[in-house]
Amino acid sequence: QVQLMESGGGSVQAGGSLRLSCVVSGSTYKYNPYCMGWFRQAPGKEREGVASIDSAGGTSYADSVKGRFTISQGNTKNTLYLQMDDLKPEDTAMYYCTLDSWRSCTYSRPNWSYWGRGTQVTISS
Repeated sequence: QVQLMESGGGSVQAGGSLRLSCVVSGSTYKYNPYCMGWFRQAPGKEREGVASIDSAGGTSYADSVKGRFTISQGNTKNTLYLQMDDLKPEDTAMYYCTLDSWRSCTYSRPNWSYWGRGTQVTISS
């Protein structure tokens, strides 16, 4: 069973930075190719894609975070990061890590197979 666990959320002021991490575990995590991504959901709003990365290193970002957020992977490929800079109050949300066995993907692709439980990010003005 594949498991994803996020960490790194917290409360910061606008203009600040946070780095989210997601660790993938489980004996079935041998996907190649694969895609990983970050989604977020604010209270009262629909879940939205934020960023994605594929096994070839291709990335995509939602327009709302482009230039401020950076998605990356660790050297062992079982850790996913989201560096978030110049944070804004509208970035406040629960952030989720995702994984699937696609060869390519974009941040908005729906129906990912595996999801973490989320980590809360709160930005104050």
